Parts: sequence; C-alpha cells; structure tokens
Amino acid sequence: MKKGFSTIMSAQFFSSLADNALFVAAVELLRTGGAPEWQRAALVPMFAFFYVVLAPFVGAFADSIPKGRVMFVSNTIKVVGCLMMLFGTHPLMSYAIVGLGAAAYSPAKYGILTELLPPSQLVKANGWIEGLTIGSIILGVLLGGQLVGAHIAPTLLALEFPIIDTGVDTAPEAAIAAIVTLYVVAAAFNLYIPRTSAALQPMGRDVLHLVRDFRQCNSRLWGDKLGQISLATTTLFWGVSGNLRYIVLAWAAAALGYSTTQASSLVGVVAIGTAVGAVVASVTMRLDRATAVIPMGIAMGLLVILMNFISNVWVAAPFLLALGALGGFLVVPMNALLQHRGHNLMGAGRSIAVQNFNEQACILGLGAFYTAMTKFGMSAFGAITIFGIVVAGTMWLIGRWHRDNCVRHRDEVERLLTIARSDPH
Repeated sequence: MKKGFSTIMSAQFFSSLADNALFVAAVELLRTGGAPEWQRAALVPMFAFFYVVLAPFVGAFADSIPKGRVMFVSNTIKVVGCLMMLFGTHPLMSYAIVGLGAAAYSPAKYGILTELLPPSQLVKANGWIEGLTIGSIILGVLLGGQLVGAHIAPTLLALEFPIIDTGVDTAPEAAIAAIVTLYVVAAAFNLYIPRTSAALQPMGRDVLHLVRDFRQCNSRLWGDKLGQISLATTTLFWGVSGNLRYIVLAWAAAALGYSTTQASSLVGVVAIGTAVGAVVASVTMRLDRATAVIPMGIAMGLLVILMNFISNVWVAAPFLLALGALGGFLVVPMNALLQHRGHNLMGAGRSIAVQNFNEQACILGLGAFYTAMTKFGMSAFGAITIFGIVVAGTMWLIGRWHRDNCVRHRDEVERLLTIARSDPH
C-alpha cells in the first residue's frame, strides 16, 4: 500500500470508534432521561438525515478541496454535536449534527482510496478499511457500553477540573465527554493525510446546478450494468445493517434481559463476524467476481429471521458471529466494485456521495419504518422477521436483475468486467 494509507486508516479508526461509542451513550442518555423507546430507535434515522439531505453537495465538496482537510472539518462538526448533547440540546437533534459531520466525512474517506490506489488494490484496501471500521465498531460499542456502565462511569464522574464546572452529572454525559477526545485524536491524524495528485474539481456556487449534477450522477450509476447491481446490494446491506445495530440491542433486552452495557457486547459479536468476513473477502475475491457473493445476501436475510428462536447467549454469540461474517464477505467486494465503477463514471467524491445517498436513504426509510412500528407497539421479534424477509426477498430480486443483465446486455457486462480486470488507473 502507498505511503499515507496507514494515516488514513488511523484517522478512520478513531473517528468510527467515537461514532459507535457515542451511539451507545446516546441510547443510554435517552433511556435514563425517561424517553420512550421509539426515540431511542429514532437515533438511527436521525443520524442518516443529513446524509440524504446534503447528498448533492458533500460529494462535490469532497472533490473540491484536499480530502484530508474535508475529514478534519467533518470531525470538528462531530465534536460540536457532542457538545450540543452535553449542553442540553435534545439528543436526537444533537445526534443529527454528528450525522452531518459523518455525511461530509464519508465521501472523502472512501474517495481518497480511489485517488491513492490502483483498481487492483481496491478490494484489498476495502478489506482493510472495512475490517478496521468493523474493528472500531466492535471496540466502539464495547467502549460505549463500559463508559455508561457501573465500573467506569463513577470514575469519570469523580474527575474534578479546577475552576471549570463541566455540568456533567450522569453516566451517559460523562461517557460523551470522554468520547470527544477520540474525535480530537481522529482530527489530529487528518492533518497528516497526504495530498494526492488527483485534480480538484471546483464545487461551484449554483445550488440548482449541484442538485442537477448529483441527479445526473445518480442516474449514471444506476444506469451502469455493474454499478446498479453493486449499488443495490450495498444500499440494502447498509440499510438493514444500520438498523440492526439498534435492533440487536432491543432484541437482547427482550430475549435475554440484557442491560445496555451487556447488549452492546452482542453488537460487538456481530461486528467481529463482519470483520472476519471482510478480511476473508479481501484476500480471496477479485473485483470482476464481486457479483458472485449475491446468494450470501439471501442467506443473511434468512438467518436474521432465525434470531427469533434464540433465547440462550451461548447459542446467540456464534449465531451472530456467522451472521456478521456473511455480511462482511458480501459487502467488501461489492463496495470495491461500486467505487471502481463510480470513479470511472464521475469521480471519487461524487460517486461516494451517490452511494451514501442511496444507502443512508435506505437506513432512513427502514429506520423510520422500524421507529413507527415501535411507537405503535410492535416487538423487536416482529421487526426482526420483517427485516429478514425484506433482505432475503430483495437480494433474490437483485440476483435475478444481474442474471437478466448478463443475458440481455452480455457484451456491455463483459466489457465492464474487462475494465475491472485490466484498468491500470
């Protein structure tokens, strides 16, 4: 890997670590504040809100200035969201601001990979970044659970600062204050990300032009015979995966009687499995063979439904590990294929913004649906069944879509696969 890759990975690790620890702390902040369960479920779609609203602008922004600087600004916005949460703004609104920072961060994080590395290394690079991201999810949810737990929270609350009255009086608030330091570390790494040789693309000041440009980029990627399949797959995967993080917390409380601290460990188990699957995919899959993983998406959906029949943690842990491994093996080659096609069609930042828009719109839609079901009394078991059916059924449809493309547009599909195999970038 080229010089600077490890710096990008370090920045991504600490930023994602903080994101995931903050999610658990925000859930506990709402729970201890007496908020209804639907508000806790609403954290997921609120985080996705700005990804969707600002999608036409963040990709162009990431392409217009050096991506290390974009990542630095984004982490600063996340710190602002944390401080808002500490100083009394409603957690849902504050968490949306953190999502604003994440929305700006993502096109730069993935886009710089396609600028720094050739296509032949994209699957491996995605294996690294997804593996480290999943590792940060594991450690992040565990860290968040421990920071709000009975062992660490009293120590944090006992810390005194001369002259300054922090106003931090509860375990979730103390956890959020500690998480701010992780964002600061990530921002420090951002300052050392190298400038690539890729030409900057002026963002422009015409808002309507940016919206039209984004719409055209979105249409271009959905119209590409390989881009549309990888985009559909990753959109569904992240839509379900983003909501499953909270669903596992709710399921662990309902099926196993777990607290937030205990349940966070099971979210970590899913993430461990995803990391294993991501690493295996990065060393065994080629870019031009990415679509071969589609059947694993169908299997993943069916496994989600089987969660309803588990009531023992010794069964739940290996089951969730396998579920995560399937997801990790599925998403890495599909992400790499999508980035490759997007880079060839429109540029790195814009293509990642299109990807984020679709994936986060799916998270937002499914999250809003799950939140509404929770508000009107549906159990975690019912939601899990619906999610599993949606995943398996939709992945089956995507598989049929790809087979139809291979039959009706064989020459075009073969041409695009040849580019994936040989493009020197």
